[in-house]
Amino acid sequence: MFFLHGWAMTPAVWQPLIAALGAEKFDFELFAPALPGHGEHAADAVPSLTAWADALASGLPSGATVIGWSLGALLALELARTRPERVERLILFNATPRFTSAPDWPHALDATVIASFTGGYLGQPTQTLKRFLTLQTLGDVSRRQLLPQLEAAAVPHAGHPLPMLADGLKILAESDLRSQITEVRQPVQLVHGSDDALMPVEAAQWLAAALPRARLTVFGHCGHAPLLSRPNDCAALIRAGFDNP
Repeated sequence: MFFLHGWAMTPAVWQPLIAALGAEKFDFELFAPALPGHGEHAADAVPSLTAWADALASGLPSGATVIGWSLGALLALELARTRPERVERLILFNATPRFTSAPDWPHALDATVIASFTGGYLGQPTQTLKRFLTLQTLGDVSRRQLLPQLEAAAVPHAGHPLPMLADGLKILAESDLRSQITEVRQPVQLVHGSDDALMPVEAAQWLAAALPRARLTVFGHCGHAPLLSRPNDCAALIRAGFDNP
């Protein structure tokens, strides 16, 4: 399994889900790389979805189950589309083909909100990250416990913006896979929170209808991070997918 985390996070965000999954029982390896610029070492990748997917592909094993969350889900879709021989299936948490709203795409954050995050991160990275994490907890019955978990798994900041994280916001603002989504032919399990304030559930519903082989599970009273607030339920879905391909 190949786990791809979200913007401004680290692979540590997957630990509760991996523990709930009992992944040691599976007869294959786990890979949880940091997204470009999100780990201990700086990465050299231009700010585009294609370039970040290319950077991650070097560690992608053949026949992988790719599990992505938020920005990681967008990257997972790109990997499945461009490298179908290496991606066997997708499990996507709070996914969308496009993060920014448009006249023909209301299921997203307004462009002005995305712009405020981008500008805010460059000027006040710590405060902007806190705002971003807080938004992920809205609508979740476990929000008080969820925020500390998100903060603990976030990329450390020393009061200054990290260039690759700013690039990640640019990717979120500019990427749009809607016209290419039918190229993803692998089985896809979509998981979404019913009350996700960052990414409306309608985006996942659109994906479920547009993808050739997708099914959607919606968790009630859940926000943007079910992998943390509902790890046991998420693990059960993953195990069921392997039992019933």
